[in-house]
Amino acid sequence: MADARGARASPCCDCVKQAWLSDHLCWGGAGGHYAHDLLPLPYTDEALEHVVARIAEAQEVLRRRILVENVSSYLTFADSTITEWDFVAETARRADCGILLDVINVYVSAVNHGFDPQQYILALPRERVGQIHLAGHTDLGTHLLDTHDGHVVEPVWQLYRLAIERFGPVSTLIESDDHVPELEVLLAETERARTIESQVCCDAARCT
Repeated sequence: MADARGARASPCCDCVKQAWLSDHLCWGGAGGHYAHDLLPLPYTDEALEHVVARIAEAQEVLRRRILVENVSSYLTFADSTITEWDFVAETARRADCGILLDVINVYVSAVNHGFDPQQYILALPRERVGQIHLAGHTDLGTHLLDTHDGHVVEPVWQLYRLAIERFGPVSTLIESDDHVPELEVLLAETERARTIESQVCCDAARCT
């Protein structure tokens, strides 16, 4: 059974009438202690079953499908037996939820852990992706840090193009949490996202 907080959230959602609800696919506390961070899950069958059950409970209380967002990571669990992209895809299928694809998080984790970010995007089910996020990051030399500052870098734009080719014209948000650039810069990045989407859609139309 859902707790009272969930029961209160549903009428609020009905009142706001937002296009979608999302939350991060992560954990943040244990034993009454909270990390105040978005910590990656161990990618195991046990964790998958637990997450699917929690998402199903949330969707039942909220009376709507939610989106789950992939997070960036800097360490992995030795017990993981499933790739992150397969974990995200299977979570969406089993829980009948959507995916908020954070492309910068895919890129950061791919560089940090040495996997192919294109493989990640191509593994996600087309019909599940409901929104895409883009952002800047910080390169610390030994690893990348998801800081949501600076500019969207060229490799992330290329991954975004691949995402639009696979998922179609999906609503896209460019995030900026620190060192927010001038409005003109933000508008230019927004226009670049629109241009990529338009080019991909035009190319697809010519091929049909």
